[in-house]
Amino acid sequence: MNDSKSRPSRVARHVAGLPRSGIRDFFDIVSARDDVISLGIGEPDFVTPWHIRESSVYALERGATSYTANLGLLELRECIARYISGTFGVPYDPGSEVLVTVGVSEALDLAVRAVIEPGDEVLYHEPCYVSYGPLVRMAHGVPVAVDTTPDPGFKVTVDSLEKKVTPKTKLLLLNFPTNPTGAVLDRADMEGIARFAVKHDLLVITDEVYTELTYEGECASIAAQPGMRERTILLNGFSKAWAMTGFRVGFACAPPELIEAMMKIHQYTMLCAPILSQRAAIEAIRNGDAAKREMCEEYRRRRNYIHAALNEAGLECHKPRGAFYAFPRVGHLGIKSKDFSLRLLDEEKVACVPGTAFGACGEGFIRCSYATQMDDIREAMKRIAAFVGRLKAG
Repeated sequence: MNDSKSRPSRVARHVAGLPRSGIRDFFDIVSARDDVISLGIGEPDFVTPWHIRESSVYALERGATSYTANLGLLELRECIARYISGTFGVPYDPGSEVLVTVGVSEALDLAVRAVIEPGDEVLYHEPCYVSYGPLVRMAHGVPVAVDTTPDPGFKVTVDSLEKKVTPKTKLLLLNFPTNPTGAVLDRADMEGIARFAVKHDLLVITDEVYTELTYEGECASIAAQPGMRERTILLNGFSKAWAMTGFRVGFACAPPELIEAMMKIHQYTMLCAPILSQRAAIEAIRNGDAAKREMCEEYRRRRNYIHAALNEAGLECHKPRGAFYAFPRVGHLGIKSKDFSLRLLDEEKVACVPGTAFGACGEGFIRCSYATQMDDIREAMKRIAAFVGRLKAG
């Protein structure tokens, strides 16, 4: 007798209630189509520079096949500490304040789980990367979204944060430059948010994975603001700026007690990041600046083109100042974001991600990644312009 209907679910409630990733849901549809130009996946189209790949091959040939310390190779942690100090002006001790992780995604998960108690509230800005809210829920925290808008450039503001903070708020989660909007915080913005965090005694997790892809303004981190180093977990990695997504190497920098807490979870789950990937990351930091600058300049060229082309096509789009995404408005055409994306895929074979994948306030927008070849971007813009023209014609 099948009594599965009366039997309690074998899946934990807090997991069963999680939504599927809106990005992956949409690309399950895309993957079944042929001849599609994809402006969807947030992954560099560049192959990892050869000297970085070669360092991993060479390490394998020399027998680098073992575990490393839970914190990661000390040599890599020393490189990371020098890099963060040189880039942001924030010093960290490689022996106790740097943790190497399996991508920034693991670093974010570790950071949230290490500091959140059940019922703690976490402020984060939307539209945002799809994992932020779910990671907080999996840690039994309460995610509190703070909406951002095209004016002022999808920045999170102190006023908007003050409206959502409560005595239960413990953590503020930031990601600038932002996926999916390309928003960047200026130093004055960071100063205000830092004062807010100190005023309310909040911890801050800052996801800096796109910082090197900043086209206007300076590479800056809130960790450098007065009173912030001791309350900030700085996350970064190699996937975006060095085109190393498949290597899965990220890192966290924070005061010793926070790194120790994160390491405890890391040692029981991942143990350590792959040694071959860590060797490649050392090479990337030491000798990857030229390739990194070249890729960044190409993204800047694509950014300038896609921003102009989308606006010319009738899709109002603020100019992204970082990352490699444009976030144009489609709501004025009288169509929902998901419907726009599905019809664009069906009629023009161009794949973009509905803005709702990144939070409810993403309705009325779509995300277009320009981490793809310029010829494909040009053709996609022609097809989008034709599609928008038909929508306007009724």
